[in-house]
Amino acid sequence: MAAHGSWNRSNKFGGDIAVVKLNKDGSVKSVEPFITGFLVDNKYIGRPVDVQPMKDGSLLISDDYDGAVYRVTYGNAKTANR
Repeated sequence: MAAHGSWNRSNKFGGDIAVVKLNKDGSVKSVEPFITGFLVDNKYIGRPVDVQPMKDGSLLISDDYDGAVYRVTYGNAKTANR
């Protein structure tokens, strides 16, 4: 889940990616942080909008603050050129 974050609060919150686990009836069982750090000193450095799982197991994350799409993979560390 992408938490885009607040825009009309003095103390901002959100701006992160979380894993939401559901019960069999569809109610929320737990919410666990997955990627954080888009909010630093009460200022956004990124605002995730949506997540899209890919067939290869990676995860795409759109960020409308930076106009970027991030690809999160597992396994050996890789860094994309910007």
